[in-house]
Amino acid sequence: MEYVTLNTGAKMPLEGFGVFQIPDQTQCEEVVYNAIKVGYRLFDTAASYFNEEAVGKAIARAVQDGLVKREDLFIVTKLWVQDSDYESAKKAIRTSLDKLGLDYLDLYLFHQPMGDYFGAYRAMQEAYREGILKAIGTANCYPAILANLCETMEVTPAVNQVELHPFFQQWDALENMKAYGVQPMAWGPLAEGKHGIFTDPELTAIGAKYGKSAAQVVLRWNTQRGVVIIPKSVKEERMKQNLDIWDFSLTPEELDSIAKKDLGHSEIVDHSNPAFVKMLHGYKIHE
Repeated sequence: MEYVTLNTGAKMPLEGFGVFQIPDQTQCEEVVYNAIKVGYRLFDTAASYFNEEAVGKAIARAVQDGLVKREDLFIVTKLWVQDSDYESAKKAIRTSLDKLGLDYLDLYLFHQPMGDYFGAYRAMQEAYREGILKAIGTANCYPAILANLCETMEVTPAVNQVELHPFFQQWDALENMKAYGVQPMAWGPLAEGKHGIFTDPELTAIGAKYGKSAAQVVLRWNTQRGVVIIPKSVKEERMKQNLDIWDFSLTPEELDSIAKKDLGHSEIVDHSNPAFVKMLHGYKIHE
């Protein structure tokens, strides 16, 4: 495993495990526990995933069973749009800590730059200074939004989690993050299976050279760009494969070849669509 150093000085694994779309509590607990056994140490969840409690139970089991110590793990969760204001964010931070059964979070992000996210970020800054959030950051912030936040707030985000994969590479966003010292983190690093990514002839051919799959090539490509990745699988064998990417490196020619796949836009979600914004505001995770 390789690590990056955040602007807080903390070390963050370049690869972790995501739990999006594993809402079943029993299954999620087992999946996370197995992922810890396999070797994952970074786990990414969110209030809107409805599985923080399951992640917390898996962590507690793993610690009790001697698989890891709490300080070995890097736990990330996110604030939902419904709680995107100062007072609500303060409560939401405590709720996530309680559900996870943790005294602190290694990284806390706001999930979308919507609602009063500046107010929410002020609450996050306070929790960061109190030490219950070891790092704070953002998600789904395109360059102008991130730049405005960095220019306005006292604490620069440590991380910005955005869609990053070969078909939406966001080089301008990466350059903007680098300029502000913000670590990029990819959601959907495997493009959510779109574009035939697992059977792409070019990616498959590159993988064959190293005895790897197309998926492993894609994951390694992002980490070579310095991007933290959080692939997800409920199957233990696939978990192991996704983690088995650290014994090879892509050549400059292979990186250039993958760069040509960029479509320059997302085909998963359009954050500029008013209907999508309205939908997110209408999605409630609590009363």
